[in-house]
Amino acid sequence: MSRTEWESSLTVPVSEQRDHVQGSADAPATLVEYGDYECPYCGASYPIVKEVQAAMGDRLRFVFRNFPISTSHPHAEQAAEAAEAAAAQGRFWEMHDLLYEHQSRLEDQDLRGYAEGLGLDVERFDRELADHVHAARVRDDFMSGVRSGVNGTPTFYVNGVRHDDSYDRDTLLAALQRVDA
Repeated sequence: MSRTEWESSLTVPVSEQRDHVQGSADAPATLVEYGDYECPYCGASYPIVKEVQAAMGDRLRFVFRNFPISTSHPHAEQAAEAAEAAAAQGRFWEMHDLLYEHQSRLEDQDLRGYAEGLGLDVERFDRELADHVHAARVRDDFMSGVRSGVNGTPTFYVNGVRHDDSYDRDTLLAALQRVDA
């Protein structure tokens, strides 16, 4: 007797050209996170991901995709666009970290302050945010998440398969180590 198993998988494969990636494409384990900069659960998972990255070292490739849930988090969309505006100037990961480390401060003036602190061209940054230059990129990430079965944040994928277990450090690390074995 066969049984049907429902397993969500990534519909848009990881691409070095499209995605924000830390780690080598040759790493045996890839962790993709769909996250929202204003989501408290994403904020709680942020240091866990850092710990898992440190534990796995060069055996892990980490990918972040935007999934702002603006109905619950009014600053999430603008924060995601700010991260993408920083990416356009080569500073995505620094902005990503600042946004999670200062989750309670995501107003426009806060975002501008982070851009200044990172040494970005602030006029360009302000213009790109005002004109929503990066909204399409954020929407593309969001829609790829919807197509992949994301229905909340954070949602993690381990080697393309949704991680439906806890994302505490030990559980997430064990899932990554299983695919690394």
